[in-house]
Amino acid sequence: MKEMSDILNGKNVLVTGGAGAIGSNLVSFLENHRCHVIVIDDLSAGLKSNFPKSKNVRFYKGSILSDTILNKVFKGKIDYVFHLAAHFANQNSIDHPCEDMLTNALGTLKMLQYANGHKVKRFVYASSSCVYGSVNEVMSEDLIAKLETPYAISKLTGEEYVYFFRRHYDMNNTVVRYFNAYGPGDPPGKYRNVIPNFFMLALNKRPLVVTGTGEETRDFTYMDDVVKGTVQVLGSDITIGNTYNIGSGKEVRIIDLANLINKITKNPAGVQFASMRSWDGIKRRLSDISKSRLHIGYEPKVAIEDGLELTWRWFKERYKKINA
Repeated sequence: MKEMSDILNGKNVLVTGGAGAIGSNLVSFLENHRCHVIVIDDLSAGLKSNFPKSKNVRFYKGSILSDTILNKVFKGKIDYVFHLAAHFANQNSIDHPCEDMLTNALGTLKMLQYANGHKVKRFVYASSSCVYGSVNEVMSEDLIAKLETPYAISKLTGEEYVYFFRRHYDMNNTVVRYFNAYGPGDPPGKYRNVIPNFFMLALNKRPLVVTGTGEETRDFTYMDDVVKGTVQVLGSDITIGNTYNIGSGKEVRIIDLANLINKITKNPAGVQFASMRSWDGIKRRLSDISKSRLHIGYEPKVAIEDGLELTWRWFKERYKKINA
């Protein structure tokens, strides 16, 4: 494995969706490693205030579907592309399936065309554990099942385009599949993740709403681990044309998550149960990260208790800005 400083120092790196939760943390990591970072984000879900103000970070507000913006961005030399922009996530895709398909499938195809046409050295596509569908077993990279939402379908479609460009154009690309990323930069909202929404309820001393029995499990992965795993795929040629799970490799029951957040926030309101959402039949989610460990030296470091404490600290500091 090559050292990150050797891989990143002085490189021109494009991050789509760079104002999002994972994207903004990735931008900060790249800027700290002396990259020249270009960000494309339409701010439909991200926060521009998330990523650092730096002469080494250039921001383009707009869609990855815009040829005007893509022509501007690819006018200069781009060494690496991290394609994180997405129409997020499951319920949002059910409510707005056409927008989901345009951004996640067509947007990915356009990014691949531009990156391939401009001879980008590496293209990293951020996919999702949703592509594993509703299987209730440990999820290894070669396991795909029936998909439950347009988001899962469009993210898998994006993967297939990535594989096609590898086969047909010999393009140097890699797929990373994220498992329930959480941490600073992730705001609450209707279509957002469970952890920031739990924190929002706890902040207002309201009961945390658990859909299902609470025995359901998810593989929660702290942002720092997600970012490091994403960047580590650049460190070896073995990752070209390959797919990697970026998870914690550990299960957390949703009821335990809720109780832990109530404890951290000193929320006396407890937990309230609600029916499972119609599309959500996933009782268990757990990543198999053995391939990521073997190929890229990926090793998640942040335990759920520590990650939640760090997230809560950010959440309290940023609450007013989030709701501005």
